[in-house]
Amino acid sequence: MTDTTYDIVVLGAGSAGYACALRARQLGLTVALVERDKVGGTCLHRGCIPTKAFLHAAEIADGAKESERFGVKATFDAVDVPALQRYKSGVVDRLYKGLQGLVRGAGVDVINGDGRVVGSGDGTHTVEVRTSGEGRAATRQVTGRHLVLATGSAPRTLPGLEIGGRIVTSDQLLEMDTVPARTIVLGGGVIGVELASALTSFGSEVTIVEALPRLVAAEDEAISKALQRAFTKRGITVRTGVALSGATQSDEQVQVELADGSTLDADVLLVAVGRGPVSADLGYEQLGLTLERGLVSVDDHCRTGVPGVFAVGDLVPGPQLAHRGFAHGILVAETIAGLDPAPVDDLGLPKVTYCDPEIASVGYTEAAAREAFGDVEVYDYNLAGNGRSQILGTTGFVKVVRRTDGPVVGVHMVGARMGEQVGEAALLYHWEAWPDEVAPLLHAHPTQNEALGEAALALAGKPLHAHP
Repeated sequence: MTDTTYDIVVLGAGSAGYACALRARQLGLTVALVERDKVGGTCLHRGCIPTKAFLHAAEIADGAKESERFGVKATFDAVDVPALQRYKSGVVDRLYKGLQGLVRGAGVDVINGDGRVVGSGDGTHTVEVRTSGEGRAATRQVTGRHLVLATGSAPRTLPGLEIGGRIVTSDQLLEMDTVPARTIVLGGGVIGVELASALTSFGSEVTIVEALPRLVAAEDEAISKALQRAFTKRGITVRTGVALSGATQSDEQVQVELADGSTLDADVLLVAVGRGPVSADLGYEQLGLTLERGLVSVDDHCRTGVPGVFAVGDLVPGPQLAHRGFAHGILVAETIAGLDPAPVDDLGLPKVTYCDPEIASVGYTEAAAREAFGDVEVYDYNLAGNGRSQILGTTGFVKVVRRTDGPVVGVHMVGARMGEQVGEAALLYHWEAWPDEVAPLLHAHPTQNEALGEAALALAGKPLHAHP
């Protein structure tokens, strides 16, 4: 059957897709939101939220282990994995129910089923949706004047490395029923270091294998070094600069062969080598879209080059972040409504890696700033001089990069709870703030937020608790 033509058909109800739908309804547009699974997508159900629930439980576990240093007598016995899964699922379910109500209340038509683009012409685009239930399949067609592709991403693997059994991705690990005694994490990016951190707190013996020379290679080099030192101190083995040759598994263990000839044994191999776009066999090529490695090419307003067709979120080149997806969805809805929204600045996206210690950053790394601007000034404020950090028992630093005699162009932080500081860091970057403008702003004492203020004071030439 064919429905009434919508203003927008959104294919995929993850962060980018549902944000687009909600903003479009606010602007008075009619919207159909096609989703094969659950509204909320990877971030809510298999990514950001469940992972951070694990990491919060890990923080509680570490707190019990380290309680005596704070004068509290407590013991850590073990992780009750079924209870951990109930806690995680409870968080996800509550957010999911709230999101369902929000989408329903906004008047978005949610259509569940496998969607595929089947036609485009006469100013409309058609998605065929296959549904199944009660033992039979059904097909319907949904037509829109505009089409927004928001099919997101899925875990990658490597050639010859088959997922199954003891070889898992983050999807399977987040459903674990026991804590593996030994875990090899293949990949030292965000997903790898977050789950390595949580598993270590839960009691697993963890080894990270990363082919690149350093962990979290997209971050400032000083951040990578600090993280590796902290991980080593926590008992995590880090092998960088070495690639995987192969992996075999038995009923008892998995064995990993590395390119340097060494082998590693573990109970589980977590494959965390990134995520790839979900774009195959969805009719995108037939639309005339340009794809490279499965990613859809777009301009700075997420237009694909095919009139009326947009692509957003993890489906397009750039950082794979839920809040980037939100921003893309809003941008597209406003563009379709005839507004003139500003493009999303990927460099200005605040980034947080929720491992222990936590990493947060925005803007240019020191190396990228030197390449872009030539002369830069850099100040590292060590958290050893921060009262709140001493209370929390954390170490790390806040690094601020500015153009010489110019604005702040990058902020990079490592230490407990640094993700809560990145909002101000992003404001400084987007404001193009000069340290002299930031220095007079008051930061509450004692907070970790003071570290940003202290760094600005130092770059303004009037350090308070640090040497210039």
